[in-house]
Amino acid sequence: MDDRPPASVMARAEAFAADLAPRAAEFDRAERLPRDVVEQMADAGFLGARVPVEWGGLGLSPLEYGELTEVIGKACASTRALLTVHTSLVAETLADRASRRIREKYLPDLASGRRIACFALSEAEAGSDAAAMSTRYLQKGDTFVLDGHKKWISFAGIADVFLVFAADNGVVSAFLVDREMPGVEIRPMSGMLGNRATHMAEVVLSAVEVPAENLVCGIGSGFAFVANSALSRGRYSIAWAGVALAQAALEEMCTYAARREQFGSRIGSFQLVQKMIADAVTEVSAARELCRKAGRMRAERSPEAIAATNIAKYFSSTVACRVTSDAVQVLGGNGCWNGYPAERLFREAKILEIIEGTSQVQQTMISDFGLTTFARKG
Repeated sequence: MDDRPPASVMARAEAFAADLAPRAAEFDRAERLPRDVVEQMADAGFLGARVPVEWGGLGLSPLEYGELTEVIGKACASTRALLTVHTSLVAETLADRASRRIREKYLPDLASGRRIACFALSEAEAGSDAAAMSTRYLQKGDTFVLDGHKKWISFAGIADVFLVFAADNGVVSAFLVDREMPGVEIRPMSGMLGNRATHMAEVVLSAVEVPAENLVCGIGSGFAFVANSALSRGRYSIAWAGVALAQAALEEMCTYAARREQFGSRIGSFQLVQKMIADAVTEVSAARELCRKAGRMRAERSPEAIAATNIAKYFSSTVACRVTSDAVQVLGGNGCWNGYPAERLFREAKILEIIEGTSQVQQTMISDFGLTTFARKG
């Protein structure tokens, strides 16, 4: 079975990535993703990769989407992040969970890239403990009034639509908020370790009136039904992002080790360097296979798909950290300088152990799965 996306999609992705990779360092320094890159992704259909064809998307399978994510993520982590946020966390979630009315109103524009979406869950005091959010909503006739302050929201700086989570006495609900609604304020953030070009911002909501039709999945469905579903999709995308960064770092260290000479020999002939390369080759291959397994299980809607996704995300993100660290080590002083990609890959990899659920959160969930699944009964 061919797990790759249709040839035309892959051809567009590989051509796009080839042009993208030389610009990644520039985006990182400027802390912004140029509009032309977003437009190219939209024109190629990538922003609607997982949106069904009936709503204007490409309708790619999870495996096909993973392949696409790796190709783009290897070229530029911030560009790949737009896929994770806009496509996985928001568009795919709406396609699966939202009412037909919401899908008709938003999905064609999201799939085509005419409008950009972001996922507004995190707050200054509510990260992994998303249930502790302080953003509030109050029903007022046929509208909901939202007040709160979201933080660390990728692409909020350029987004047209926000999938916002708010609570009313502990009852969490999800809403689609348009940027032009009165009371929406965007405060750009900078100085991030990685994902610097993702237009990260704080989103301040001050008595924002949202029509009742923009409530996603009904009152009380925000956390268990919408956020958890979206985060699982995001984790799958992040798992492939880890493979992408680790593969890019592997290529950097192998290329450098094959050329760099010390003590009269190329450093690729030194056994301790060979060990780092061998470990990287093995771990990248293993991470990719875990992602493929998760993709197949998601396509089959297996009851163990969520656990497989958590395992893939946890392993892939830790592999990305180890391999990018070894790449810096192999490059030595050059690995610590932004004249080479290794230092940027190293910074980007650490982000993956934090977003969409920290490694520690993944370990807890994987442990729970293990205790439930593998403990002998009786």
